[in-house]
Amino acid sequence: MNITQNNIDTLNAEITISLNPSDYENKVNEGIKKVQRQANMPGFRPGKVPSGLIKKQYGTQILVDEINKILNDSIYKYIEENKIDILGNPMPKDQTAVDFTNQKEFEFVYQLGLAPAFDIDLNKNLHFNYKVVKIDEDLIEKYLKDVRRNYGNPVNPEVSSEKDVVFVDINEMDESGNIKPGGIFKSTSLNYERLAEGTSKSKLVGLKKEDKLLVKINEFYPTALDKSMSLGIDKELAETIDCSLQLTVKNISRIEDAELNQELFDKVYGAGVINSIEEFKEKIRTELSAMFDADAERFLRSEVENKLVESINPTLPDNFLKRWLMTVNEKPITEEELEKDYPSYSKSMQWRLIENKIIKDNALKVESEEITNEAKAYIRGEYAKYGQVPSDEDLEKITKDILSKEKEAQKIVENLYSKKVLDLIKEKCSLDFNEVSYDDFFKG
Repeated sequence: MNITQNNIDTLNAEITISLNPSDYENKVNEGIKKVQRQANMPGFRPGKVPSGLIKKQYGTQILVDEINKILNDSIYKYIEENKIDILGNPMPKDQTAVDFTNQKEFEFVYQLGLAPAFDIDLNKNLHFNYKVVKIDEDLIEKYLKDVRRNYGNPVNPEVSSEKDVVFVDINEMDESGNIKPGGIFKSTSLNYERLAEGTSKSKLVGLKKEDKLLVKINEFYPTALDKSMSLGIDKELAETIDCSLQLTVKNISRIEDAELNQELFDKVYGAGVINSIEEFKEKIRTELSAMFDADAERFLRSEVENKLVESINPTLPDNFLKRWLMTVNEKPITEEELEKDYPSYSKSMQWRLIENKIIKDNALKVESEEITNEAKAYIRGEYAKYGQVPSDEDLEKITKDILSKEKEAQKIVENLYSKKVLDLIKEKCSLDFNEVSYDDFFKG
């Protein structure tokens, strides 16, 4: 076997693999013997079919299979031994058809996309915007209002207001102002705050039980979809119907905000943990800070990625990558679709190269203990979403199960490396802190 490499340019190369009979004959003969042991043909006892007959019937396919195995093993071994940093996978080059029946010597050419060479100098001259949410009194009061509403008490007021849900029976009316026999009927609820702006929802304010309200159907349900979903009528009918509806109030429901007192403090944080409004607000401030810290980290990660990709801009073997993507995509894609999606893909590839370069240059490592702890933290987080805490036994069992799955374990490892890269950048580079309001932060 002879393997040679030809560098087309700094980003593209070709590897040529030449095979002669000594490279594949033994493996082909072993393959024929394996088929012979398993063969079952009329006129022959199982496993006793003559090798010549096996070779005649299956020899070419066995040859193709064995040569493909040799090629696959050889090219990846060559890449590894020669420390060639490739992008994607080797791709067979279009060449003249191979005559496996008559040829004895073969030559195969593979195209490679090479990773670009570049340097990264992480230093204090590199500045990144670190945007954080300002935890001011207005934000605390807004959060406090949500807490009081979430822990509020349901009541049934006599007169409806803008904060209420009004339960009604809806009847379709005929042209004479009477309930239409066989017409629309629906028992439902109407939430003032959730009704679309521009509707006559203000008519829901000031109603009492058994009050009747006459409205045009389009006043409350401006689109055909609204009518169909809310009133349970066919889409076709919803497109054309224009009638009056009678709303009869059956009940009124309101959530009154919880009082800001010890009872609320105990409900939210447990008995005796918080004992004053000042402590309650400070606890909220701490929680908001922790919650927005995660958002700030995500913003910084995006800032770092965009800035480094833009400034370093590693050059990619674009033509090779496009051909490779067309080949490996699970679903067939057109060239138009590829051209549309490629900029996003290439940016992602550039960032992976930069991130891997930082990991390599700084000898960043992820230890097995870190992987286990990260998996456990993820599991605890999932349980916490439902207000639960996993037992030690369940935690160990689920952790072992997650880490036994290659894709899930790899995702955890990649997340840990990403965290280490970001921590290193925060340590070595300059962060320009920018404290902004909640609304400005989430505007982008």
